[in-house]
Amino acid sequence: MFSLIYGLWRYIFSKTEFHVLILGIDKAGKTTLLEKLKGLYLNLEGIPPDRIVPTVGLNIGRIEVGNAKLVFWDLGGQPGLRSIWEKYYEEAHAVIYVVDANCPSRFEDSKSVLEKVLRHQDLHSAPLLILANKQDLPGAVSDEELARYLDLKKLDERVYMFEAVSAYDGRGIKESIGWLVEEMERSKRTEMLRRRTPAP
Repeated sequence: MFSLIYGLWRYIFSKTEFHVLILGIDKAGKTTLLEKLKGLYLNLEGIPPDRIVPTVGLNIGRIEVGNAKLVFWDLGGQPGLRSIWEKYYEEAHAVIYVVDANCPSRFEDSKSVLEKVLRHQDLHSAPLLILANKQDLPGAVSDEELARYLDLKKLDERVYMFEAVSAYDGRGIKESIGWLVEEMERSKRTEMLRRRTPAP
């Protein structure tokens, strides 16, 4: 009986916790993504997409994937709110950057904001997942097209991936999160954050 309880205790308390930033300019679908994650992984009915309002400040969501606990920080993307993003960089294990793939007129803004994020030293070597969101809409560009447009260079050995998703219908999200968890588990950044945090 003791070994069963001990095994269960180890399983519950040995999960690794990862902090993941969800960034992007306003109206990219970050909060819709967070609500869809809750629905897909927690079987909770999130806020319906038509009732989601722009994030002012921070939304937090938690899910578990295998032996990992993920804490998502969804930060408001309006120009006046982006200055608070830096406060969260130091503790982040990874970044999800959401782009509205249905709105090419805003790609230039998305690109310049992303480049600024990636230049910040507090995010050095954090894995990066770039989501070409709103694939449920007929005009959305593919992840390959978005990758060509953003043309990311010199990512300081950063691991990154583009993925076509729909935060509305859930397409591509589980595959994206699976990739991100694998990358965080073996990331140099995760190792660095572990060393910096004293063991309990």
